[in-house]
Amino acid sequence: MLKLAANLTMLFTEYPFLERFERAARAGFSAVEYMFPYREDTAAIARLLGDLRLAHVLFNLPAGDWEAGDRGIAVDPGRRAEFRDGVAQAVELARRFSCPKLNCLVGKRMEGVPEGDQRATLVENLRYAAALLARHDLRLVVEPINTYDIPGFFLSTSAQAEALLDEVGAANAGLQYDVYHMQRMEGNLVRTMERLGTRIGHVQVADAPDRHEPGTGEINFPFVLGALDRLGYDGYVGLEYRPSKTTETSFGWIEAMGLRRH
Repeated sequence: MLKLAANLTMLFTEYPFLERFERAARAGFSAVEYMFPYREDTAAIARLLGDLRLAHVLFNLPAGDWEAGDRGIAVDPGRRAEFRDGVAQAVELARRFSCPKLNCLVGKRMEGVPEGDQRATLVENLRYAAALLARHDLRLVVEPINTYDIPGFFLSTSAQAEALLDEVGAANAGLQYDVYHMQRMEGNLVRTMERLGTRIGHVQVADAPDRHEPGTGEINFPFVLGALDRLGYDGYVGLEYRPSKTTETSFGWIEAMGLRRH
């Protein structure tokens, strides 16, 4: 049976961030994820996780200045030190939150910088991150993002991610497979998941093309999630979608597909 995690960046946005933990627990979830903790009250997050008995399954490495347009800095040759400082910060919080996985948003292609230099920087940075995470028994995942939502994103297909992981060569590095992003970029979801196998370190879901809850778009989620379960995926499936109405009314698909929230 697949395990579901409420993504608190996308869900329960009707409430302030720290209130979303309790809302997720009240809605029947035993696990949460979100994008970034760095500007939040991290002591309060740790307390809420313990008090509500919530598993914290994933958050992202620092990704630069999001408001200014950064979507990751791992490809930027001039920001290696910033990237490494961010990895150390993320590892410290992951240990504090008992969070086993960290996701790297690699960033957008840089004008005026040779692509080879960007890729070499990315490989170097991921090797560094994977090595530091491995010391603390943590897993690193990298996420391809569709180029409709983020034009110019450096990593946008599963094949690119596989080639990157081959080059990085770290045993604790895998792929974050976001069904929404991969449907928009390449489709062929089930065959791709079969090919990737244990390289899939984390899964997130939203329907395409509007990124609402499963059942509102073109993806056959009973087939896709059934295949994921059959393949033996034992991690969490993060619900990283924008509810078409309110968060609480968006959960009907879970029981309709024979899944559980915990």
